[in-house]
Amino acid sequence: MKKNQGFTLIELVVVIVVLGLLAVAALPRFVDVTDSAKEASIEGVAGGFATAVLSARAQWEGNGRPVDEDDTTNYSVDYDGQDFWLTKSGGDFRDGYPISAKGAGTGFTQVFVDTVNASRCVVLMEELLQNPPSVSDTENDGSKFWAQANPTDAASSVVCRYTQQEGKGHYFDYDVTNGSVTVTLDN
Repeated sequence: MKKNQGFTLIELVVVIVVLGLLAVAALPRFVDVTDSAKEASIEGVAGGFATAVLSARAQWEGNGRPVDEDDTTNYSVDYDGQDFWLTKSGGDFRDGYPISAKGAGTGFTQVFVDTVNASRCVVLMEELLQNPPSVSDTENDGSKFWAQANPTDAASSVVCRYTQQEGKGHYFDYDVTNGSVTVTLDN
């Protein structure tokens, strides 16, 4: 009769070393998943925002580029039930990009504006997106995004910056002069 022996000590040590090496190789990949998810999140929100900006402009183009009925020198559009003031060409501006929400329920009057501020940036995100993430003009207040106007040039008032408040501070900028949305990942 043959005697059953178990694993030798050397075999057990080899298995433990191999498992340790696999853990060392795989662990950084699992840690990096969180950062990748946050990057994907900001890119997704920015992509939705860019699509909404272009959809509002397309709605205005589809309507025949109408001027506002109350202020016939400026452009506005009803996009998804919300009226927006649109940019008008001149200087650095190109026609037809949302610059501010207009009218009742937004806290803004019927008066056309040609600049952005933090509260207008908040309303733009809330009204352009169908299911917007939480956004505020106050940093670290528990919202997903912090909205700022012109974080690099306070004199120009034409850029909304939306900074992701969780993680590394990824952000995207919306330039109202030309409708561009640019994502910056802070790696």
